[in-house]
Amino acid sequence: MPYDDSPPPTRRARPLSVAAALAAVCLTAAGCGGGQEADGAGAAPPGPGADAASSTAPTPTGKQPEPSGTTSPSDSGAGADSGSAKPLPKGPLTGRTVVIDPGHNPRNRDHTREINEKVDIGTGRKECDTTGTSTDDGYAEARFTLDVSHRLRTLLEAEGARVRLTHDADRPFGPCIDERARIGNEAKADAVVSVHADGSAVGNRGFHVILPAGVKGGGADTSKIVKSSADLGARIAGHFVRTTGSAPSNYIGGNTGLDTRNDLGGLNLSTVPKVFVECGNMRDPKDAALLTSASWRQKAAQGLADGITSYLKG
Repeated sequence: MPYDDSPPPTRRARPLSVAAALAAVCLTAAGCGGGQEADGAGAAPPGPGADAASSTAPTPTGKQPEPSGTTSPSDSGAGADSGSAKPLPKGPLTGRTVVIDPGHNPRNRDHTREINEKVDIGTGRKECDTTGTSTDDGYAEARFTLDVSHRLRTLLEAEGARVRLTHDADRPFGPCIDERARIGNEAKADAVVSVHADGSAVGNRGFHVILPAGVKGGGADTSKIVKSSADLGARIAGHFVRTTGSAPSNYIGGNTGLDTRNDLGGLNLSTVPKVFVECGNMRDPKDAALLTSASWRQKAAQGLADGITSYLKG
């Protein structure tokens, strides 16, 4: 769930160019309506769990996710280089910079006062950050996003990309949503992807990619990134379908896997192409079974990496 999320507004219309781009990618992938998880594709409105990002994740109990197989967080610091000890290999993404933004911070729950402080998002003010959601068994979104982000970093670096994380659980809380945007901007990133999982009602299933709307006000001006971000998001959506087998969300985006929003500071304040990816719904048992699976998280990272690579290669 986006770290500066509020209950999603009524479904928004998508620009025709975005729909065309997604259709083109899906045709070469496996079709947006297919996949092994298509059994959840019914029309269901957002449920009361849609604002779960503002709640504190429960203490883990019951079934726990499989081991991640990833290394421990690096000492690179927020917004720093990814910490690779060896020179990056030459590859199709050599010379490109990608910023990965793991949604939330596992320590946010211990700093509620700090993360509740409001910051300027250009068109208003919102909380610095939130704790994120969790599965019913207590697997926190913040743990999920770090795990997928580490896997994604490894895949992109293997292609030659310079990868930076907005944080690596190496700070007490945050970073705040305005700082997350600033890290990508200052890195002059070719692409920024914010990794999340949603906290909606049971029966709401699938992934969706959140695109920046055209926003101009205060310190926000997305006019230069709307089109490129839509292209990035459509390519990620198409590849995510093919690689994970998950269907696009059945409750947001009209079964396209794409949703455009103007209320997220991380998008409003970005000056480089950026999207949020909600990889699934942690509150639905079927989606939760996927999100807590290490093998599925590897597929999710691969789908993200393939979409990013497709966008950067043009």
